[in-house]
Amino acid sequence: MKNWLSTIQANKRLQAIMIGLYIVVTFLSLYLAQKSVIAFLLLLASLLLLYFTTFSNRIKWLVAGLVMVVLLPFAASQGEAYQSYMEVATLVGIYIAMALGLNIVVGMAGLLDLGFVAFFAIGAYTYGIFATSQANNFMPFGHYPLSGGSFWVFIFIGCLAAALFGILLGIPVLRVKGDYLAIVTLGFGEIIRIIFNNLDKPVNITNGAMGLASVQPPKLFGLDFMYPSQFYYIVLVILLVVIFAVRRLEYSKIGRAWKAVRENEIAAQSMGIHLVRTKLMAFAVGASFSGMMGVVFAAKQTFVDPTSFTLLESITILVMVILGGMGSVPGVILGAALVTILNLQVLTELTNWLNQLSLNGVISIPDALSPAKMQRFIFGAILILFALYRPQGLLPAKNPVFKKEDLTDTSGHPPMNAGVQKEGAQHVHLDS
Repeated sequence: MKNWLSTIQANKRLQAIMIGLYIVVTFLSLYLAQKSVIAFLLLLASLLLLYFTTFSNRIKWLVAGLVMVVLLPFAASQGEAYQSYMEVATLVGIYIAMALGLNIVVGMAGLLDLGFVAFFAIGAYTYGIFATSQANNFMPFGHYPLSGGSFWVFIFIGCLAAALFGILLGIPVLRVKGDYLAIVTLGFGEIIRIIFNNLDKPVNITNGAMGLASVQPPKLFGLDFMYPSQFYYIVLVILLVVIFAVRRLEYSKIGRAWKAVRENEIAAQSMGIHLVRTKLMAFAVGASFSGMMGVVFAAKQTFVDPTSFTLLESITILVMVILGGMGSVPGVILGAALVTILNLQVLTELTNWLNQLSLNGVISIPDALSPAKMQRFIFGAILILFALYRPQGLLPAKNPVFKKEDLTDTSGHPPMNAGVQKEGAQHVHLDS
């Protein structure tokens, strides 16, 4: 088996043929069998197979773009389940962006944050308040709700608002670590949710537990974005920006500073790293991604209320990061996609299938063990199995590999342009 895999890995033409056939077969399967969840998931799995190929990053991005922008929407659009598939794909993109933001805080900087969903709520309410008539209750000027064209501006406003609250959270928690940091951030998340839940008195700002209804949908060139298939492309563009930003930050000066703080704060400080500035930057950058997606979520749902931002949501996002591999960008993307698809589609479809068998008398399931009640149990059991057999995550973080000739010039001194060549083994080493 290893010889066969190494043969494939060494032959790019064979890889191209295999990945091409796989994409064509899964595309036709989804195109012809519109209600096939398996075909939909198999087509998405082509992105994971593409990651393991030895093609250049440019080719991988081009093929992935073809699949996500053209093939997946077109194949899914030929039947009734089109909007359902796009809803799942859109939510996957939203959770991937939030998980990448939390990965900066937890995976790279080593700061355990259990209140991350608060920044998601801040972004959602930032747009929701001004995109409904709610702002008329406290704003002395302007006419509300704002038009759907303001959505594109509020993406940046939500990003900045969440980043500001990330800094405000970071300032008082700089002195605490580990379990105490987790407790403080957990409290922050609950405080934000409770404030939004009770901020209808004495001035009605958030409408309290009733939430904000009839949020204005985005509008661009006279076109209203109202369906998941339209939001899919908005999320895809934002997600590409987030991935690009995270990858650039990972090997930048601030990215290396985050990892140094994660490993040993005292050693990092002795090397000249400013702990306060570095931690605040991690909180701000991570929160900004969540704030942007909060704005998109509010516009997509057209309704915002505090029940969407509970502690369970924060834990779910943290599970995505841990399951994929803390500090690993590809791992976090895979972990977020798996957890979201498991919750929204796989376990739901399994529950519906078992319920149908029970109704038809094929099997008899006690009420206490009904699939609807056991769905969370099954999800928890799957996570335990992953934790036992993949404790470092599905795709663990890898340190960069440097070539010896790029680290030294002809005189034996390191050149000014020595850089990262590729991701490789778990530890940095020199090729002999």
